Amino acid sequence: MKAARRAAFPPNWWARLGWALMAVYVVYAAHRLGFVPERFATGLAHGQRFLARMFPPNFDRWGLIQSGIIESIQIAVIATVAGILLALPLGFLAARNLMPPSISWSARAFIALCRSFHPIIVAILFVKAIGFGALAGILALVVASVGFIAKLFAEAIEEISLKQVEAVRATGAGFLAILIMGVVPQVLPRFIGFSTYQLDSNLRNSTMVGIVGGGGIGATLFTAYQRFDFDVVLAILIVIVAMIMLAEIVSGWARRVFQ
Repeated sequence: MKAARRAAFPPNWWARLGWALMAVYVVYAAHRLGFVPERFATGLAHGQRFLARMFPPNFDRWGLIQSGIIESIQIAVIATVAGILLALPLGFLAARNLMPPSISWSARAFIALCRSFHPIIVAILFVKAIGFGALAGILALVVASVGFIAKLFAEAIEEISLKQVEAVRATGAGFLAILIMGVVPQVLPRFIGFSTYQLDSNLRNSTMVGIVGGGGIGATLFTAYQRFDFDVVLAILIVIVAMIMLAEIVSGWARRVFQ
């Protein structure tokens, strides 16, 4: 009696049903949100006219653009440094292989709170609390930096080898010495990578928080939009792209130096 032939790749009907339901929901959601071909075609026409008004870029207001870029860089650097200084001890407290559950889970709850809201929402809250200006943008990006760096730093600590930690503890070293000699050397390259990435992220986010009153080049960009100076808008966007590309080069150099 011949054995029944088995298909090399048997169909997964549950997966097919799931994909079919997902496709149906995408069509339904697009219809509910008004995503129709006619509206998309109209938007393309408006976008073409908008882009035509942006060229050529106008750098006549270079002094204003330069001051906005410098302020954005200052906001990003200060927020990153402050965020690192706050995230470093918080990451140690959130590491479950170093701290008791009561401390680690409390620290993780605070980190989750910092990560719960987008920097723009946090910037709006600070603008309402302390007024317009760079300070509101700095505080908003500090919150974002703490949430990002502390979480990844805690996870990096939880992945370390405890053999080095036990070797340092066997010498009779105290808890602080164990952290410095047994934990930090294992996570320092990754921590540098997290920090440089956050600096790059804060440079981008500094333009967004400025739109809601957090200072920096975002405020200049929003003013240009309101005045319909789209050629100035393009000039500002070009400068922002150049700033981000330069930050990427510096971040890569920093990672190579410390790794």
